Amino acid sequence: MLTVSNTEGGLIASLPIGIASEDPEQRDAARRLAHRLGLPLLTSPLDRSTIALVLTAQRLEIRHPGLGSPLFVDFVKGAMGYRRRRGEGRQQPLARAIGLKGNICPTVLDATAGLGRDAFVLASLGCQVLLLEQSPIVGALLEDGLERARQAPESAPVVARMAFIQANAIDWMAKLSTRDLPEVVYLDPMYPERTKSALVKKEMRLLRTLVGDGENAPLLLEAALKCARQRVVVKRPRLAPTVAGLKPDFAIESKNTRFDVYLLRKRSKNP
Repeated sequence: MLTVSNTEGGLIASLPIGIASEDPEQRDAARRLAHRLGLPLLTSPLDRSTIALVLTAQRLEIRHPGLGSPLFVDFVKGAMGYRRRRGEGRQQPLARAIGLKGNICPTVLDATAGLGRDAFVLASLGCQVLLLEQSPIVGALLEDGLERARQAPESAPVVARMAFIQANAIDWMAKLSTRDLPEVVYLDPMYPERTKSALVKKEMRLLRTLVGDGENAPLLLEAALKCARQRVVVKRPRLAPTVAGLKPDFAIESKNTRFDVYLLRKRSKNP
């Protein structure tokens, strides 16, 4: 049985992960998902000894008592739905860092997609975004959120500009041919969330157990610089050091976040 570990203490410590179905009509789907992810089906009541990936009648979500509320992806309602309706536009820091201006909508490779929130914002602004996520568990949540968003008229046009691949980003970028190179590579390496919200802290702690602590950020940046046609954008805490000490061409800051932007010249790559 797959386990995840957390050395920070407080939420999870070497706990197994399994698949469960809350709705009897989802049992076959849960069985197929368990087979695809190589995880066991859970039949006993959920407790603190297991992290559960649960299929409900509405969605796929991660549950654990230490997490509080379930963790799931929702591009239709909640915070993402609010951001879509509000339409923050191209003057927001993320859009400026990516290079959105006028009618320019670069193709973006989000190499650390996670729960897909920044990718959804970029797609809502007109970008074609390819999302890569290494964790098959986080990837399953993301796929579920994308599929539900495709069924909703208000979000379907946005997710039509999003495509997802579950893959190791470093390996995947290295295999791209010249004609397939994205204009922009976006990186959001995992880092400790600086927030007063205990719930967000628990969410981020769980995500770190699933996707890692960002130790491979220097290798990700190196691969991205060889892959992007125009620029690489790295999201960081506002006061954090740059990845691998590499100075960006410029940075765009918001209250808590900084986007380091590395501009590139055309580079040769074997087709």
